[in-house]
Amino acid sequence: MAKTSLPPGFRFHPTDVELTVYYLKRKLLGKHIRCNAITEIDLYKFAPWDLPGSGLR
Repeated sequence: MAKTSLPPGFRFHPTDVELTVYYLKRKLLGKHIRCNAITEIDLYKFAPWDLPGSGLR
């Protein structure tokens, strides 16, 4: 997992359209994503109650 380099107080609150058009489309096309606000994790390695904090490790 990569550490995020976002400034303190950064609020990530994209709309569904922004997530689909910007993040998911670029991810599928293999393009670079400038802001690393979304951490990728393997959901199968965590219990559901451990997920809220697991993306920040």
